[in-house]
Amino acid sequence: MLSDASPLTCRSYAYGLLRWFRVLWAVDTGWEQATEAEAAVLVGWLRSAGNPQRQRRQGEYAAGAVNPKTGKQTLRPGYSQATIAHNLTVIHGFYAFHGHYGRGPAINPVPENRARRASLAHQAPDDVRAQFRRGRLRPKVPARQPRAIPDQQWNDLFGQMRCARDRALFSCYITSGARATELLGVQLGDVDWTKGQVWVISKGTRERQPVPVSPEALAYLATYLEDAGLPDPGGVIWRTRRGESRPLTYWAARRIIQRAVEKIGLNWTLHDLRHTAATRLARDPNLTLVEVQSILRHAHITTTALYTTVGLDDLIDKLAEHYSRPPQPTEWTQKYAMDDIEAVFGAGK
Repeated sequence: MLSDASPLTCRSYAYGLLRWFRVLWAVDTGWEQATEAEAAVLVGWLRSAGNPQRQRRQGEYAAGAVNPKTGKQTLRPGYSQATIAHNLTVIHGFYAFHGHYGRGPAINPVPENRARRASLAHQAPDDVRAQFRRGRLRPKVPARQPRAIPDQQWNDLFGQMRCARDRALFSCYITSGARATELLGVQLGDVDWTKGQVWVISKGTRERQPVPVSPEALAYLATYLEDAGLPDPGGVIWRTRRGESRPLTYWAARRIIQRAVEKIGLNWTLHDLRHTAATRLARDPNLTLVEVQSILRHAHITTTALYTTVGLDDLIDKLAEHYSRPPQPTEWTQKYAMDDIEAVFGAGK
């Protein structure tokens, strides 16, 4: 907190430390006497234990199965590799902090990967980043590629929105590319009807920044405000519809899309709307990658470049044409072209 980290980061680190201390309490070891052996116990427990958050209803598909309509895998029953890696990072930082003040064990319980630290050090932009092996106890975390909602499935999903608020909310999500919590904090004074943009508090910088919205989304938003009425001064525009009027929370907005996708057999999430908006922007030939980076407010252009990758679902039509064509026999040139010979050996050879 003193390092000006966001409250959600502090909350995430607190849960990581809670898991660590539960292991220390189970093996009856003080945190000052912890060694790599206790860290190995934590990793083994996370690899085999069930995640309580994964015990909720998954729908008609088993945990870890792939939804045939979306191609997305449902959540696995245990802890993910990314969670294990994050927990090790939390513990390493915890002991590095106390080691600076002379507290705790002499050796950090989480082994440090010096090769990784050297690879991530400052380098010239044109240098090739050195390869390094994973450190001890570190799991292999697969690189996740963003997935966009196909147009037809988006139309089916949007058709499940039964009120003006939900239609306005999801239209703003799909056209602005704003993160879920960012858009939920928009107030009436943050909407610029003339320029077609709304001001949000960015997750990274925590500064108020503009994001674009389409004229259609603004039309849905105007209809919602006309039906629900204007919010109180200083209040957010997204409110609950039942009971006492309260600000719409992230969990309530997530439940809206969960109910919609369950009806049509999909498993898209609220964050997939940002992926979809980013993919549509990145594949627009009239927008450069730098312009898309500015719209999405990415710190590095390499993050924006992830949305330019082509998935297998995007190649269905081309693959169908490929399979429909008869196999072409392989042909080799019997002799070199004279132009190539002259270019290599010179004229008159």
